[in-house]
Amino acid sequence: MYGLARPFLFALDAERAHGLGLSSLEALHALRLQRLLAGNARPFPTTVFGLKFPNPVGLAAGLDKNGEHIDALLALGFGFVEVGTVTPRPQPGNQKPRMFRLPQHRAVINRLGFNNAGVDALVRNVGRAKRRGGLVGINIGKNKDTSNESAHTDYLHCLERVYPLADYVTVNISSPNTAGLRELQEEQALRRLVGELREAQERLASRHGRRVPLLVKVAPDLSDEDIDAAARVLGDLGVDGVIATNTTVSRIAVQGHPHARESGGLSGEPLMNKSTAVLRMLRTRLPEGIPLVGVGGILSGADAAKKTAAGASLVQLYSGLVYRGPALIGECVEAIRRRKEAPSRGNLPNL
Repeated sequence: MYGLARPFLFALDAERAHGLGLSSLEALHALRLQRLLAGNARPFPTTVFGLKFPNPVGLAAGLDKNGEHIDALLALGFGFVEVGTVTPRPQPGNQKPRMFRLPQHRAVINRLGFNNAGVDALVRNVGRAKRRGGLVGINIGKNKDTSNESAHTDYLHCLERVYPLADYVTVNISSPNTAGLRELQEEQALRRLVGELREAQERLASRHGRRVPLLVKVAPDLSDEDIDAAARVLGDLGVDGVIATNTTVSRIAVQGHPHARESGGLSGEPLMNKSTAVLRMLRTRLPEGIPLVGVGGILSGADAAKKTAAGASLVQLYSGLVYRGPALIGECVEAIRRRKEAPSRGNLPNL
């Protein structure tokens, strides 16, 4: 069914198509017709961060910023859905147009800028969701007009508000669409921010009687030295997981395209190698006890398997859904299953 709808959606402005796609999905779910779109993902239970995921393929943050479509998205077959990025106060984001497709590259550029209805609205939406069939992560950020020196107050506020409802919480310090945000990945700023959030996490765990995993999402544009520093800090502070990666500001892979000069983060197929390289480097530098989530450029089951081969315990999709539709979900689950269940090389018979 997505194959029939895609030409119509691609004829629309990318952000308008985004909204129409979500509203249509919600309508099908309300009519109990979501099987028309479901990605046919068979169960493949996977335990990570102490949580049992129905399967290891999730939806990346950014598609459902306000947590308004959780049940409809889970019904597609995702093992988990990450909503947000959410900020303490509502904000409109950057000026439109701010989302662009690059079909020949199977890529998207966006500069949305954390447009969302604020954390209170998200909490209400998540609280109403039935959440059957999968887990829900909540991605938190800071308001555009909050300085980096005061950023910890925004993140702490969001963490406290979403903690009772989240299966896990992701700290987004890697979006390229909020000016200066990526500076929070610098070693000292990262240590201060994540240190305060880790202390708050332990206080909240005691208060609520359960420990909600805290993850950090990093950029694909970090230098080797920055990756070393980030791994050192995140390992020292004992975060529960790392998501690699967000979108890239590089345009090398799409040079010559009319939209290549648009500012914002590039996602989709051109991000695959870059994000997987960062994932692989982090796996060699972080303690084994800190799991990784691989995201960026997954357009096939083979891509998902490459992420797990590079060290990911879970994977997330976003732009791949734009070009492949929900069938990609089941394809990725099966590819990961085959890789996990394949006999190791040492067990293969001599031929």
